[in-house]
Amino acid sequence: NLAPHAGFAGTAVTCTGASIITGDVGVSPGFLPAITGFPVPCTDVGTLRGSPASDAAKADLLTAYGTLDALACSSTIGPDLAGLTLVPGVYCVTAAPSNLTGTLLLNAQGNAAATWTFQMASTLITSPDSTVDVINGGSDCGVQWLVRSSATLDTTTTFVGNILALTAISMNNSASLVGRALARNAAVTLDNNNISFASCAVTPGPVPTLSTWAMFALIGLLALAGVLTLRNRTSPVA
Repeated sequence: NLAPHAGFAGTAVTCTGASIITGDVGVSPGFLPAITGFPVPCTDVGTLRGSPASDAAKADLLTAYGTLDALACSSTIGPDLAGLTLVPGVYCVTAAPSNLTGTLLLNAQGNAAATWTFQMASTLITSPDSTVDVINGGSDCGVQWLVRSSATLDTTTTFVGNILALTAISMNNSASLVGRALARNAAVTLDNNNISFASCAVTPGPVPTLSTWAMFALIGLLALAGVLTLRNRTSPVA
């Protein structure tokens, strides 16, 4: 239910600028008028969902948030993550005016299913031009950000992972996200942004990237290919 969503909010989704959201956009509790800015000036390559269609996704978000919140941290780092290269693990991040003032590298060490979980003490805030980059294999959607308050991605930030915020998520001008912006209790506010989970290589973490219907379609295509191959092999030679 939550899997197809690139953006989800507890109160409203407000979009300005030429934002492109690849994935569904939902709000719960709330109805479709709480999602503003679509189809212009923003583009949603997906479906807009309000209550009751979005209520099951909200339940999934609550479960995923609780799952991440219950994880035991392997170490405490920060508050500024810039300049670090981190292997997979669960990290507690202390509070600061900015949690990222440069580049954070996440080293998957050749493991396609590598996961990183960041438990933010309160807010998640980036500075302009900040970057998070997964290297040596792995998936951008293997990164989970548990934010116990609100998240703000400042201008031209290049960010990856699923952001699960207790309160609100704001993306300032030209910030981009490969992953999902999921605000549990308040709004998602967008301004000339790109959000997509389409380039995620695999499906690790508590928020899957491939919907059930997409999986059925893939299985059907593989079965059809097998039938055609078998038919070609058994056809008489002229």
